[in-house]
Amino acid sequence: MYGTLARTSILGRSVMRNFIRNGSHGGVPGENMPIGLKSRAWITWNFFWYTATGFGAPFVLLALQMKKK
Repeated sequence: MYGTLARTSILGRSVMRNFIRNGSHGGVPGENMPIGLKSRAWITWNFFWYTATGFGAPFVLLALQMKKK
């Protein structure tokens, strides 16, 4: 059991070492995000629409159902 745990630890360490060597800067905040973090207005706009649709959808559906009857 301990041999397997040791092997996975060594494997994980070598994978991370290769990942950092081959193009990752290793711990730069926002490096692996799909959007850039330079434009605060763009991030705020996307956050607003994401949360507004999530919280507003039940109320819109309720209004549509009430209007249907």
